[in-house]
Amino acid sequence: MIQQVRKHFPGAISSSDFILGTYKVMQEYGLPPEKIMLSHSICSDDVNAIEYPEEGRQMLGPFNLGGLNGFPFTGLTGMAAFAHHVPDEGAAMVFYAPHIGVSHSGETGKIIRVGQDEESSCCGATILALNRLKSDEIVPGAKPADDYQQHSLQEFLYEKKERILSSENQVKEATEVIFENSGAMIDHMVKSTHFSGKYLFVIGAIIINTDPENGSFLELRRFEEWDITTREKIKDLYF
Repeated sequence: MIQQVRKHFPGAISSSDFILGTYKVMQEYGLPPEKIMLSHSICSDDVNAIEYPEEGRQMLGPFNLGGLNGFPFTGLTGMAAFAHHVPDEGAAMVFYAPHIGVSHSGETGKIIRVGQDEESSCCGATILALNRLKSDEIVPGAKPADDYQQHSLQEFLYEKKERILSSENQVKEATEVIFENSGAMIDHMVKSTHFSGKYLFVIGAIIINTDPENGSFLELRRFEEWDITTREKIKDLYF
């Protein structure tokens, strides 16, 4: 399955390997998992809970920042709440990642879900927004209270309409646009928030879901240490 995933995401690794690599970096700071307070901004889709690596459950949390396809809809209030939960000598880890499905045949935007025989959309909210973009159904501006998150995603795509529709892989490009919007909001939220704790890390990635027997993969896009007092980036980290 990794071959199909890497056709679209060359740097993809298993989600478990990502967690273990992260722990290895944290060891350099003397931080065991139980000293790390995790917030994640990932989609509320149940597939992300099903495929969540067991290794990741050693950290404190997670505090959920994300809504549809991982955009941090909890905003400044959510980030502030999370920021006050960090252990005094521990670390705040802010992780954000939209997700996308890759089917067994290598098609993006589709997976087979647990207990089903037919493929379904992944991320369904992104596919819906993309279909509405292609059919000129998106009207920017008004966001109904009963579907605020979906209409927000649609506006992100509308703002990059030409880029997305001219792409060879529109589903992947739409996911990239949501990743960029999520990252900009995460940076704003972090810079606007006072944290407890000693360390601050910001991680951005794309989660790639596959069929149940194959689990999930992840392509890391950024892994950064920030100064927890000034909320400015210090350096890039690698594993």
